[in-house]
Amino acid sequence: MGDPRRQKKRYVAPKKPFDSERFEQELELVGGYGMRNKRELWRHKTELSRVRRQARNLLALPSSERAQLERELITKLTREGILTGEPTLDSVLDLTLEDVLERRLQTLVLRKGLACSPHHARQLVTHGHVAIDGARITTPSRIITISEEERLTYSASSPLNDDTHPARIAASSAAQMAGDSEEIDDEED
Repeated sequence: MGDPRRQKKRYVAPKKPFDSERFEQELELVGGYGMRNKRELWRHKTELSRVRRQARNLLALPSSERAQLERELITKLTREGILTGEPTLDSVLDLTLEDVLERRLQTLVLRKGLACSPHHARQLVTHGHVAIDGARITTPSRIITISEEERLTYSASSPLNDDTHPARIAASSAAQMAGDSEEIDDEED
């Protein structure tokens, strides 16, 4: 059974800890998505590895045996929003780490315009200012489903519900500036 105070690791650390190319890629992802440390990144990477391994194992099975299991895996990933479009097992194998990181609560708070930066989004989540259906969520790395994404708002007890709150004004102006820069990029193309 094991000691409940000694939980097992939910991630696999890299075999070469000081590989400079991987090191730079990880730093870019950690900074871009506002993660606390690389262990969070490794946890999502391990989960993606587990899903891809499951897809490879399904491809090895005869088609009669794998139909139900394939449908379950694809349905789960589609419900989470990780897979889009017309999903197949090949699209599961084509998944990248960015596809998973885009579905984190912290990232969705930023993309929805509730925060100014990834670090601000993390702070809002950990301090209990973000809720789904009125229930406060304090885990920034939680994977949010498509249905939960629509119900993502500020917590009812949060002072951020007031439209005149300085953080709301800053977040809306940051979202507006990001939208303006995207329009300029589209015009240049």
